[in-house]
Amino acid sequence: MPVLPDVLQPDLDIIFCGTAPGTVSAQRGAYYANAGNAFWRTLFEVGLTPQQVSPVDFQSITQYKLGLTDLAKQVYGADSSLKKSDFAPNDLRRKILHCTPKVLAFTSKRAGQEFLGGKVHYGLQAEKIGNTVLFVLPSPSGLARSHWSIKPWCDLARLVNSVPSTSTIQSI
Repeated sequence: MPVLPDVLQPDLDIIFCGTAPGTVSAQRGAYYANAGNAFWRTLFEVGLTPQQVSPVDFQSITQYKLGLTDLAKQVYGADSSLKKSDFAPNDLRRKILHCTPKVLAFTSKRAGQEFLGGKVHYGLQAEKIGNTVLFVLPSPSGLARSHWSIKPWCDLARLVNSVPSTSTIQSI
């Protein structure tokens, strides 16, 4: 049974994919629930939501054409505690092919690296899943504050807000 349920549906603008829920998120049963996590605040600050969503209202995120999942669905904890065998990249690929979002955005370099199988940079990636482009963001976790930058999050918001369909994103 997954630690947190996926919040997915077809034709979303962005599906955010973390590595695995943190301990506080698992305990509270909500994505990005630790007060030190900048996820919900950042979505609002970069214009992806019209107001700041509370972690307890995570299921409502689809009204903003956003979705949520994790690469490791059966475990929780800090990235440093996760093993390679915890991740299910093929399951994620199937979900993305089914839902066809414009963008799959990994909310940490670790998630992007585990999915893509090697080093990644922040921002738009060369790889795609069907017509879905891949984007890697700095982790909003308080544990990753030393690597934090809002710039890639702003770049993602600009990309999604300026492009009406996945077919147009292909040329960017």
